[in-house]
Parts: sequence; C-alpha cells; structure tokens
Amino acid sequence: MQALPIFLKLKGKRVVVVGGGTPAARKAEMALRSGAIVDVYCRELGEDFRSIADNPNLRHARPVEAADMDGATLVWCATEDDTVDRRAHALAKAAGVTVNVADRPELCDFTMASILDRSPLVVAIGTEGASPILGRMLKARLETEIPAGYGRLAAFVGERREALEHATKSSAERRRFWERLLEGPIAEMVLAGQDGAAASAFDAEIATLDMGGKATHQGEVYLVGAGPGDPDLLTFRALRLMQRADVVLYDRLVSDEIINLVRRDAERIFVGKQRNNHAVPQDEISQMLVDLAKQGKRVLRIKGGDPFIFGRGGEEIELLAENNVPFQVVPGVTAASGCSAYAGIPLTHRDHAQACLFVTAHGKDGQIDTDWEAVLRPNQTVAIYMGLALLDSLMKAFIARGADPHTPAAVVDNGTRANQRVVTGTIATLAEKASAAALRGPTIIIVGSVVSLHDKLDWFTGRKAASVAQKSE
Repeated sequence: MQALPIFLKLKGKRVVVVGGGTPAARKAEMALRSGAIVDVYCRELGEDFRSIADNPNLRHARPVEAADMDGATLVWCATEDDTVDRRAHALAKAAGVTVNVADRPELCDFTMASILDRSPLVVAIGTEGASPILGRMLKARLETEIPAGYGRLAAFVGERREALEHATKSSAERRRFWERLLEGPIAEMVLAGQDGAAASAFDAEIATLDMGGKATHQGEVYLVGAGPGDPDLLTFRALRLMQRADVVLYDRLVSDEIINLVRRDAERIFVGKQRNNHAVPQDEISQMLVDLAKQGKRVLRIKGGDPFIFGRGGEEIELLAENNVPFQVVPGVTAASGCSAYAGIPLTHRDHAQACLFVTAHGKDGQIDTDWEAVLRPNQTVAIYMGLALLDSLMKAFIARGADPHTPAAVVDNGTRANQRVVTGTIATLAEKASAAALRGPTIIIVGSVVSLHDKLDWFTGRKAASVAQKSE
C-alpha cells in the first residue's frame, strides 16, 4: 500500500477549487457535501455548477493568485489546462497546502476514491491513481450489493449505541447483540423503511437485556417475486433477502438459475403447483410459513412473476398478519410485462393500444370467469395468465362474444428464458398453432394489434441467435 486511506473531516474548513468546468464542479460538489466552505477560482463557472450555484458555502472569484492558498485545508486543480494546473499546483505547494491535480498522479499529494455514499456509511475505493476507471467499475458493482437503506441502518445503530451500553456492561454481549441485530429482522425492518416497528422491536430487545435475559430470535417471512425467469430481472432487495433466508419455499415457476442464487446452506422446500396437481395445497403452504417463522427462522417464499398479480401472495400474508408474524413483500417483474418485452410485443403503443388488461383464465373454481365486456373494449391489449390448457376455448369465447377473428394474438412460452418461444397468429388460428408447437409453459397469452409488431421488434431471438453463432465459431 503506497497511500493511506483516510476520511478527512472538512465541515467548516476552507477548500480551494481551481477551474470552472465539469471536473472542477464535481470536486466542488463533493466538498460541499462534506460541509466545507468552497472557494472556486476561475474566470466564469460552467453549466455543471448550476445545481450548486446557490449553495451558501460556495464562493466564486477571479483566476487564482498566490494569496488565495493561505488557510486552505486542501486544493483541487482541475482546469483541464496543463499550464494553469501546474501553476496552481506550484502556488499550493509554496503555501504548504495538500494538493490534487486532476489526471496528473505525479502532482498529487492525495488521490480521490470512487465513493459509494450511504451516509453515514461511506465506502471508498482507491487505485492509488493507477486506474480510476477500474475504481468506478468496482463501485458500480457495490451499488448492487449495498442498497441505499444501509445508510439508514448505520444511523439507526449509531443512535442506539448508548442505550445498549446502559443495558449491558459486557463488550462481548454487546458485540453479539449487534451481530444478531444486523443479521436479523430488526435490520430488515430498517432496510424496508419500517423505522417505527424497528424502534419498538429494539426497545423490546433492550428491555429483555435489562431484566437479565437474552435477546430472542424472531422469525420473519420474505414474500419475493422472482420475475418470469431471467435472473437478471431480480430486484436488488430480492437478491439480498435470498442470501439471508434460513429456509426457502419455491414452486415450478421459479427457474433453477434463480434458485441457485439462494443462500447455499438454506433449507429448500418444493411446494410446486400445476393445474389440477397441487403438490402442497395452498392452505398448507400458508400455515407452513407461519410455523417456520414462529420457530425463529427467516423464511423466503419465492414466487414466479409478482406475488400480488395472480400469485396468491395476498392469501399467504393474510394468515401471517392474523398470526402477528413479521413479513415484507418484494415485487417482481410480472409475466405480462417481462414476457411481452422479451417477445418484442409492447403492451401499449400509441398506434395500437392505449390500455392493457391483465386477466386470469382460471376463476376460483377453476373455470373461466371473465368480464367479457371489459375484455373486448377497443384499443386495448389483453394479457391472459394461466391460459394454455384453455387456449382453444378461450379463443372461441373471444369470437363468440363478437371479437374480430383476425385480431392478432400470441403465446409466449417460457418468456425471458433461454428456451423462450413465441407463437403468433390470430384469435382464430392461435390455438391450432400453439398445439402444433407443443408448448409446455409457463406461458402468457397476448391479444391485440400490438402483436403485429413482434416480427419488427423481436430483439431477444436475434440476440440468442448471435450468441449461438459466437459459441460455434
């Protein structure tokens, strides 16, 4: 290590920035966020200063002179003019001030890190000036691993350190307490924005310690939408909770690639359901979530698509709520949105559809139970879930109720996955074409003139073909 990474307190201190362009604006903005008083020296400020121009701690003066360096804590030279930057560097060195010259590592007393700001949690990545671009790339990766809520979590912990010190004098017990909190449901409440619930739970844990007891381990359920299949469509929160779970309940709609992202040592329970073949009845699944959480476990209930769109997620959390089991819901990309996007079929388009209707082919008793007046409105796309087995009767029902038999329609099979297939036709021909293709599902059915755009906008098939071609070369 050739440079010491430190966090320098600049609040109320004077910082000099030489330059008026984009690099100078970024340096000035960073110093202002740290609470510094920033003096910018240049003929005029560029457009990038507009967002910070009204900051009372920002002052602008004429080109820099030697006396301007007096009293500065540090200096940034960022004019993008090598001659001017070198002169400013010489003035700073003569005044004994720590200085950084943009893109000139040999003239820098310090280098700037790529900063991930989750204040009060701050992560800085430095390359000692060797490759700032690499630092930015690593920062981008950390952006996906450290959600914004971690800043709130750091603040939550900091505000309660004194309370824990009063509750126990044992440093070992305090350390174990913080480890449990940061890995447990209280931390999850903070990350989910449930600050009030987190504060109450913390107070309850502290009260237990005050009475000489040990902190309890409260279970929790994570109801997570996995999207239609492509693991790249998972949300950051979904990935984080998948790595925290002690046990996971999953079904056939969740792809193997997604299940492989779950914590390796988590217990896995398959509760898959198919039409008329329920491996585990819904009531048993809901009760299982309650029972596992009451054992103190972090339970991941992961479902294909979005759990609140024909995913019966509402039924599951109703029972959790009745039993006072903590839970949180993470939405996922629903099948209609994901599959249509990967099929090159926009659900809405100004020339084709100004509305989109999501319907399920199955009513509560397993029969078609559809509001046909709403379904058959003009200038509308209809996305039908769980309709493959009933496709023939569905399409005949469209026609019987007055739909134009020539209306474009499509079936997207295994949408967003590597084995995605799209069958297009009309409502008069789609069932026969889908049968000939021997589709197995899961599928989404799309009805409406937007389907006619598939051939023109089918980007995913072209990408797959290009990928196969590269592998064969």
